Amino acid sequence: MSDTVNLTNSFSAIDFLRTKSLANVVQAEIERMIIDGEFQPNERVNENGLSQRLGVSRGPIREACSALAAMGLIEIIPNRGFFIRALSNEESLDLSEARAGIFGCMTMMLAERATDAQIAILRALLARMDEIVALGEVHTYYPVNLEFHKQIASMSGNNRLNSIYQSFVRELHIQRYRALSSPDVLHISNSEHREIVDAVEARDPVRALIAGRAHILNGIVRSNRAMHPEDAAPAAGTGAPPRKGRRAAGVLAQTTVPAAPAGSMASAAQATKSQTAGKASSAASANTGTKAPVAAKPATATLGGGSAAAKKSRATRRT
Repeated sequence: MSDTVNLTNSFSAIDFLRTKSLANVVQAEIERMIIDGEFQPNERVNENGLSQRLGVSRGPIREACSALAAMGLIEIIPNRGFFIRALSNEESLDLSEARAGIFGCMTMMLAERATDAQIAILRALLARMDEIVALGEVHTYYPVNLEFHKQIASMSGNNRLNSIYQSFVRELHIQRYRALSSPDVLHISNSEHREIVDAVEARDPVRALIAGRAHILNGIVRSNRAMHPEDAAPAAGTGAPPRKGRRAAGVLAQTTVPAAPAGSMASAAQATKSQTAGKASSAASANTGTKAPVAAKPATATLGGGSAAAKKSRATRRT
């Protein structure tokens, strides 16, 4: 009798493990479909359709969707089912800024420790993307772009940062795909990739940090323009700024920089010297009763969280 009970329990355990293993496979496939853009935000997950397509019962599909909901890719609506989660503009921007900071740190770390073999891998991916850009194939470019970013994250050598970064990548998949939705922007994206690799190969951590962070923040603007093409430029003759995406546009203006020379630290020192001279000029003017001329603020990269106006706008929306 006890042998029969043990045998039954063994079969139950095997069935459970089989189901868990199958659910993991189904989860990976659904995640791939989401990241590749086969599902759209707010789209309902058709359990019957997936069951037929993947050749499994609805049980593993539901289990996989529940796991993806915990990862932030799917939303569970009671009595309605599973839906592809759509990020709000605020959520998307918060995640993108956090991702930009982490990616910048990883490119900086890579510049400090990259091997010639690792740089050769990145150069090969650049060459492959150049070929795709020449053909204007957006759908082919996207997975190679993902691999380029994945390689940098892995090569940085920090598993904790890589784990956090990949969680952001999963949640931002729709916005990232939209940012590359036009062949016109592919060459811009890959030129930013090239600046990152050039900085890494030059073993210039500061330049690599700026290039990596700028690339992600510029992607925010590209995504915003893809979603709101009518706001990409001011109306003719009005001179008015775009009605939407002002915060993202402000970040872009402060982050887009020309390729920095290898002596980035010297340039930073020169900028600090200029600021010090400006303060001295202001103090002298105060003593003589004259007003010092206001110098135009250069559009250089910043390592903070965007402009003061952007921060104020963000705080106002949240309160």
